[in-house]
Amino acid sequence: MVKRMAGRSSRSWYNEMTEPAREARQLHKPQREDTYKAAGVDTDEADAGLKRLTARIMKTWPPRGALGEVQLDIGYFANVVDFGGGIGVAICTDGVGSKALIAKMMDKYDTIGIDCVAMNVNDVICVGAQPVSMVDYIAIEKVDAEILDQISIGLARGADIAGISISGGEISQLKGILNGFDLVGMAVGHVALDRINVGEHIHPGDVLIGIESNGIHSNGLTLARRAFFELHNYSLSHNFEELSNDLGTELLKPTEIYVKEILDILNNIENVKALVHITSDGFLNLTRVKAPVGYVIDSLPPTPPIFSIIQRLGKVELSEMFRVYNMGIGFCLVVSPSSVDQTMSILHRHERRAHVIGHATDDNMKQVILEKQGLIGRGKWFQLL
Repeated sequence: MVKRMAGRSSRSWYNEMTEPAREARQLHKPQREDTYKAAGVDTDEADAGLKRLTARIMKTWPPRGALGEVQLDIGYFANVVDFGGGIGVAICTDGVGSKALIAKMMDKYDTIGIDCVAMNVNDVICVGAQPVSMVDYIAIEKVDAEILDQISIGLARGADIAGISISGGEISQLKGILNGFDLVGMAVGHVALDRINVGEHIHPGDVLIGIESNGIHSNGLTLARRAFFELHNYSLSHNFEELSNDLGTELLKPTEIYVKEILDILNNIENVKALVHITSDGFLNLTRVKAPVGYVIDSLPPTPPIFSIIQRLGKVELSEMFRVYNMGIGFCLVVSPSSVDQTMSILHRHERRAHVIGHATDDNMKQVILEKQGLIGRGKWFQLL
């Protein structure tokens, strides 16, 4: 359970960053207290452990040309395994993190399964694959049939939205280890080996399109809980003037699932250069792509108010907010300028709020510049321009 100990900012084995990215992270780490670390998520320590873990697991990979050959380097949203006949199986794993604690606090479990599905299928589509099925793992302190039934409602709903099956799973009773429950999934999809998309064909001037999130999604809940419940004593029923819901409902909003609209785009537009799930690390996820490009982001939509409330109550620097949260954009596409109108048309047909938010730049250092916010990001950190 390395990922769970590491917190939501440290991704699974197949999603860890390369050594150059780790070096860049240290180069740009702000010289101040890390609020996320103070809240209980130590990404530096996680990276140190995962570096050794990664080196060991790569020794299990089959030789080149063998059945089961691993197609991608470690560091992307999902990996692809050669199953023969030119077909690859995309595979990833992810969970809901400490959002499970919000569900427990609310005594409301019927949407958390949507988050589990979303965190997995949204990663699978980033390699150009169509998600097919998923299995889940529910670890729980003490089995409660009603809680399991409620979790299954969300899992089934998420699967329906994503157009996948849930083909199995595991329930583990862990009294003495857990206080509550944890929910993790593993998704598989399929993609032709010659259609794997890792962003290697991005060119300077290609256009960055952002699809709106509906709030926090499933990242940064540890920092949010610190702001609302540790530094302050707000109840889940509290109504902030800026929010249309009570606090608990806002924090528990299920993560958006972007599968159907992305598959529609992939099936109808040739010049889709990259697909990027904006989770923890925010827009720094854009730098995972293979092409040696950076980005200028200069036209973000208004940030949802939940983020400004967390920033204010938690006394969090803007640079860290953009490192921890999606800040209102849940998924990004990089497309050629000639494909922008058609891409936006498909997104609008799926009733998605989407925006042209920036463009790719010629930048071997893979920096992300947030112009209006005065921030520049590289590796794992943002800092002031």
